[in-house]
Amino acid sequence: MPGNGEITTARTGVRAGDGPAFVLSRGVVLLFAVACGAAVANVYFAQPLLVTMGRDLAMSPALVGGVVALTQVGYGLGLFFLVPLGDVTDRRRLIVAQLLLLVVALAVVAAARTAVILLAGMAAMGLLAVVTQTLVAFAASLAPPAGRGRVVGLVTGGVVIGILVARTASGVIADLAGWRSVYLASAALTAVLALVLHRVLPRHTDVPQPALRYGRLLRSTITLFARERPLRLRALFGLLIFAAFSTLWSGVALPLSEAPYFLSHSAIGALGLIGVAGALAATVAGRLNDRGLSRRTTGVALALLAASWLPLAFTRSSLWALVAGVILLDLAVQAVHVTNQTLIHALHPDAGSRLIGGYMVFYSVGSATGALAATSLYTVAGWGAVCALGAAFSCLGLALWAFTRDDAPDPSARS
Repeated sequence: MPGNGEITTARTGVRAGDGPAFVLSRGVVLLFAVACGAAVANVYFAQPLLVTMGRDLAMSPALVGGVVALTQVGYGLGLFFLVPLGDVTDRRRLIVAQLLLLVVALAVVAAARTAVILLAGMAAMGLLAVVTQTLVAFAASLAPPAGRGRVVGLVTGGVVIGILVARTASGVIADLAGWRSVYLASAALTAVLALVLHRVLPRHTDVPQPALRYGRLLRSTITLFARERPLRLRALFGLLIFAAFSTLWSGVALPLSEAPYFLSHSAIGALGLIGVAGALAATVAGRLNDRGLSRRTTGVALALLAASWLPLAFTRSSLWALVAGVILLDLAVQAVHVTNQTLIHALHPDAGSRLIGGYMVFYSVGSATGALAATSLYTVAGWGAVCALGAAFSCLGLALWAFTRDDAPDPSARS
């Protein structure tokens, strides 16, 4: 029996070197969470730095906008083309290789002297940052079914915290040492994490589906979506919750930078730290899933997501209302996201990377949709319309849950 705080993996083909069967301790789970947060943060560092980058490299407004767009495009491509490799190769080797290549991409961004080099580095950085999803899939595969929800909840909590803290961290570091130092610091941290993960993570002694060629591997991701209705349903939940999430975080800086607040970029970025409270609290969703309460957890979380837009609508008159809304929204999004990933991994544990990578493509679509719609709508109709949009995404998710909750058993029932 494992000691307190340890989870022994159910996989017989995963070992650490030539030693005894690998034990997924709380320390290793924390390492997974830190690595996930550090990797995904690279996708969001640039958002408060765009003006400074553009001025430094004499970039037009259109090219400055391309910094974020190309990073997201790279991330979306990586989800489809790189993450599935975790199902047919040694995940430890794949993770370490991606992290080392990510160090190179970060160094290219930090050293960029022209817009072309910067944009190329950003695209490569986004492509390689999908190592986050390989880490999530690896952590889920190492956990036994009875504790998988808790592990996924903790690791995914690291992802959300990385996203929320990235803007604040980049703003503070850039104020102290310039925007290039943000990417140099991240490159150093990524290199250290690659070394630690190489030493700590187990290697595969048997790789599933070794004869599956790369083309068939990618096609099988599409096949999984065609065959598995629960996967399609959870992907739609993911699209809607992250559309709502992106609606808030892409639009909230606009009213806060105007009357009556006139907050600085650093102060607005610090708002992400408030959302961490909601993200941490939502790790309980993993435990609820382990108890067979995933359907109820999803419904309650989606109801909270819809309700969060009521206090958010009063942002212009009360910062306390904004704080309450941010905590509720991040709690709800994290709870549904953790439940989604736990359930879809249970469908086919041997295809965990493909399942999670495919699911996260919908996350990217939702995030892009929310961001584009929120900023455009604010210009035309103001903050109230943005809140109505976020509430609409949230209510669509709740309606989808209400109409489909009794259609089929939870995928976790198969594990």
